[in-house]
Amino acid sequence: MNARQKGFSLIELLIVVAIILIIAAIAIPNLLRSRMAANESSAVGSVRTINTAEVTYSTTYPALGFANLAALGGAAPCTTATSAAACLIDDVLATTAVKSGYNFAATAGGGAPAVTYFSTANPTVPGQSGQRYFCSDQSGVIRYNGAAVCANTDPAL
Repeated sequence: MNARQKGFSLIELLIVVAIILIIAAIAIPNLLRSRMAANESSAVGSVRTINTAEVTYSTTYPALGFANLAALGGAAPCTTATSAAACLIDDVLATTAVKSGYNFAATAGGGAPAVTYFSTANPTVPGQSGQRYFCSDQSGVIRYNGAAVCANTDPAL
């Protein structure tokens, strides 16, 4: 048997593991921030979709005005549009109201026809799935709040 053995020493392996841990400690927070930014972008896009769907719904059904979130969608595959299931937004957003780490809601104002609505997008786990809260109303302006549930007095995007 050869007196010299081939392979890595324990010290060399520990150094490699330490380097990998240092790289992971640097990369993981950046990955989480990137994921939160992507979730926030998706939430803003979904709020824009809700705005467009609300305007389309109120134009299609003028006697009803604006609608709640469930009425804007429909069960998949949504093939026949009605006032109860308008097929204007995807069924995930309309039925579960949870998408890309955000909870969504859209509520029509009282009266017939409803002349107002208010939509919100709140992170499911604030600080992990998203940092900011988003909202919009019949003006179509998307607003945000970094600390609490959004209101129509918060700054616009």
